[in-house]
Amino acid sequence: MIPSAFDYAAPDSLDVALQTLADGGEEAKPLAGGHSLLPLMKLRLAAPTLLVDLRRVPGLRSVEREDGSWRIGALTRHADLQGRRELGAVGEATALIADQQVRNRGTIGGSLAHGDPASDLPTVLLAMEGAVTVRGGAGTREITAADLFQDYLTTAVAPGEILTEVRVPALEGWGHAYEKFSRRAEDWAMVGVCALVQRGEDGSCADVRVALTNMGSTPLRALAVEESLRGGPLDDGAIAAAAEQADEGTDPPGDLNASPQYKRHLARVLTRRALRRAAEG
Repeated sequence: MIPSAFDYAAPDSLDVALQTLADGGEEAKPLAGGHSLLPLMKLRLAAPTLLVDLRRVPGLRSVEREDGSWRIGALTRHADLQGRRELGAVGEATALIADQQVRNRGTIGGSLAHGDPASDLPTVLLAMEGAVTVRGGAGTREITAADLFQDYLTTAVAPGEILTEVRVPALEGWGHAYEKFSRRAEDWAMVGVCALVQRGEDGSCADVRVALTNMGSTPLRALAVEESLRGGPLDDGAIAAAAEQADEGTDPPGDLNASPQYKRHLARVLTRRALRRAAEG
């Protein structure tokens, strides 16, 4: 379909981009890679009156290590991150997003600001307990992953604000795994699971984090799984028992690909697989 008519601007600085958004009002939207917003516009599920293209804004595409964390510019493309072992779960998950053409254009900031619960990176950010930096007319603020995702396609990034940076802890000494299931490689995940495991000196589970993709209106932490494993053994029996609790407190949507019941089953299966891989380091 053809989207509704809209105006377009491509400012060459962040200050001008913010002013252009402010002048455009609540129906003005920033545009990063476009792989989330443009399909909605074609289906007329979104109808912004103004698109503010950020591709000419300098300083928003970078990957830097600082004080035990990774700082990633919001316009950094998935292709710049995919497969990078030093980035842990971020490097693993970005390699599984859609296909290479999408990864060459899609950006980490655009994916997180869009807040689709079937998207991979919101789940990874939640599991890693990362945060984003946004800038607006009132200044700069940081939003933790736990506060960022509010509802379906709704985040704490306010109208007129631009997400500028993503920060995730390096989590050295942690094992990680991201498992997802979809009908085709380029499809959204029916269900995905990000697992992070820190082994103690005696081989037990010193700490663990598990987050779920497409199991509710936002990415979710599987807290029952974490509580079951934390401080205990990491053998196959303990992991299998913990994974059986993966769907507790979830409300997965039914769709053409899978029923809620099937998604709950997938959550348990994928959690077991992800935990086993993460526990191996």
